[in-house]
Amino acid sequence: MEDPTRREIFERWRRANPHPTTELRYSTPFELLVAVILSAQATDRGVNRATEGLFAVANTPQALLDLGLEGLKSHIRSIGLYNAKAENILRTCRILVERHGGQVPREREALEALPGVGRKTANVLLNTAFGEPTIAVDTHIFRVANRTGIAPGRTPLAVEKRLMEVVPMEFRRDAHHWMILHGRYVCTARAPRCGECLIADLCEYDEKRN
Repeated sequence: MEDPTRREIFERWRRANPHPTTELRYSTPFELLVAVILSAQATDRGVNRATEGLFAVANTPQALLDLGLEGLKSHIRSIGLYNAKAENILRTCRILVERHGGQVPREREALEALPGVGRKTANVLLNTAFGEPTIAVDTHIFRVANRTGIAPGRTPLAVEKRLMEVVPMEFRRDAHHWMILHGRYVCTARAPRCGECLIADLCEYDEKRN
């Protein structure tokens, strides 16, 4: 049975932001894939600065393979863990070229088989690139889901499964983006801005701030 409080939460977020999307800049599923791999333990702003120059010279799997490891690293040195990320990206590019005709696959199993791609990244691709109603649970969503009481859980997978149960279908495709933005700018980790929160009166957090 649908919970009216959760419906109202998502109704409010939809009224405030009817068409939410990622803050990562991309123009193709492959560009999004690279950006999401780079975004682990990095800010979207930092990733966008790096990919702006990278995608101008190489924005397909084959073009990145042609650029080579050192060429790729030269564009992403500002990103944390860039050495490991560069190796994963090139290994992923090789698989995309050899097994998928240079295209990003739309199947979860195939996505999760790519180096540097876990369940969260696969969910981002399925949702944002391909329009699937998946919900990727990052640190922001994990915090918001637990703090507000929308979908408490001890692990990201538990939170994801709970969200898929309690978020009404009509909101599921956009829920990922609304919750990330809420966690990034309002329901922040150290000092949540409860006085600016659209859902403060519906939130179960016991230590609300004015």
